[in-house]
Amino acid sequence: MNVDKGFVEAEIPAGTDLKKEIERLKKEQDAVVLAHYYQKGEIQDVADYIGDSLALARIAATLPNKVIVLCGVHFMGETAKILCPDKVVIVPDVNAGCSLADSCPADEFARFVADHPGHTVISYVNTSAAVKALTDIVVTSGNARKIVESLPKDEKIIFGPDRNLGNYINAETGRQMVLWNGACHVHELFSPVKIAELKKEHPQAKVLVHPECPAPVRILADKIGSTAVLLKYATESDAQEFIVATESGILHQMQKDCPQKTFIPAPPDDSTCACNDCAFMKLNTMEKLYNSLRFLAPQIEVDADIAERARRPIERMLQLS
Repeated sequence: MNVDKGFVEAEIPAGTDLKKEIERLKKEQDAVVLAHYYQKGEIQDVADYIGDSLALARIAATLPNKVIVLCGVHFMGETAKILCPDKVVIVPDVNAGCSLADSCPADEFARFVADHPGHTVISYVNTSAAVKALTDIVVTSGNARKIVESLPKDEKIIFGPDRNLGNYINAETGRQMVLWNGACHVHELFSPVKIAELKKEHPQAKVLVHPECPAPVRILADKIGSTAVLLKYATESDAQEFIVATESGILHQMQKDCPQKTFIPAPPDDSTCACNDCAFMKLNTMEKLYNSLRFLAPQIEVDADIAERARRPIERMLQLS
């Protein structure tokens, strides 16, 4: 077994039924598999729970299993470990990072906070544990507006790291939060021009947009919301066609829930691509998931002091949600 590359590298016998073996190992290891909507469809299909960041955080906090395998990205594994310090928490490939989290180094964010004394610090869940430790309240795209609006209107707020989500909340609430200048590389790349062209080809289609997208894309939306909100809207809507401007993994669950409807991935600003994938999310594979359950590795660990300070703003989010 070799984990030097950030995942377990071990030979898998030819002909192994990965789905069957994953189910067996889950029982053997007392493990539960959580998967984000942006994971590959085959991983979503073997997961015990799927959801967005808020749902996965809530679920992780209540699970009785000894082992949690988080099929997502590194910060999600950290969040699960912070909420479940006595459990073994695994991410099948710890190289699965996050461009948004990487855009907010903890030391630089600490200086930013120090330069704005007297502000309540709200951080998006897409951040490292070290940034969460500098935070008063953690939020997700699904609850950010609700939590901001729960604070007094005159409260001074720092919001990081996603400038697009922060701008959206400022516009919707009339707040003037101070924003950290970070962004998700996937949502930044959606092309409003190409989405408008798709809308001409599919005039009855509803445009679904994640709030991490820039304003020119949000303007085109029939519905703006988190992955869970967009999925719910697609399920309940009478519309039969949807143009979806978020990471394309969500289309798997949309199509499963609404097999009679058509879901069209919004293209990025790149003529060679028809959809917009997060390379980090797609690092997790069935083979890596299988080996992570076999060897209970690679495990996520969080410094005890950072974990203690980071847990408070996460728990406050769960209370306010």
